[in-house]
Amino acid sequence: MTTCGALLTRGIERLGVGPQPGHPESRPDARLDAQLLLAHVLGVERSRLLSHPEAPCSDEQVRLYQGLLERRAAGEPLAYLLGRREFWSLELAVSSAVLVPRPETELLVERALALGPTGAARVADLGTGSGAIALALASERPQWQVTATDISAGALGVARANAVRLGLSRVNFRLGDWFGALSGETFDLVVSNPPYVGASDPALAQLQHEPQLALTPGPDAMASLRLLAGAAGGHLAAGGWLLLEHGAEQGSQVRAALVLAGFRHVRSHPDLAGRERITEGQR
Repeated sequence: MTTCGALLTRGIERLGVGPQPGHPESRPDARLDAQLLLAHVLGVERSRLLSHPEAPCSDEQVRLYQGLLERRAAGEPLAYLLGRREFWSLELAVSSAVLVPRPETELLVERALALGPTGAARVADLGTGSGAIALALASERPQWQVTATDISAGALGVARANAVRLGLSRVNFRLGDWFGALSGETFDLVVSNPPYVGASDPALAQLQHEPQLALTPGPDAMASLRLLAGAAGGHLAAGGWLLLEHGAEQGSQVRAALVLAGFRHVRSHPDLAGRERITEGQR
């Protein structure tokens, strides 16, 4: 018989052996990751796992846990293994069809809430993925009419399921590339976290398990950002705002693209690490 305590020790040792290919930060998170994975397999809270190390584990649980450990050691995101990720206090289901929502993207939600009206508004989230941004905005502003688009049918399936489970089914999801599904429509706010990693960027090696379509627009890392900056004016009401998430070194280029497209009040905002992460402009 294998106890939970013994199995957990084994898991920490497996994940804490040092950096793994494509996942150099594995060592610092080894203990927490091992605990979360075992709690997931056993269907218990992490606190109970720690308070009852003598509890027995079945052979099937041992097998499942070891399989998850190997996938985590190979760099697969913890969120995919658990099937969920918290964003803006919302628990979202995630799969390999969508990017794992990042904490820095919450800044995009903060800025949208700060710039948008407290009353009714029309809002578009382009490249919605798991629906994280759209659902966060809908949860905070019940009067907003939120439309979310994505080119991936798989991603929209995940987003729609999240909306239903969270009771935010009024969000409208559409299949299409950027503004392609919004022909003739205008909005008070347009927000997007588009792909902004160049195809030759070494950082992609660390993100190999996530959908590349959502990470890189190709050789030109700015391609999607420039496209959105250039096309957004035709879909924004007078005084409407465009908010874009981008890479830490792209702020000046995004500001230039927005100014060139005729936006005013163009400014960038840093994330918690002090890196320019969100740039906004007003039509």
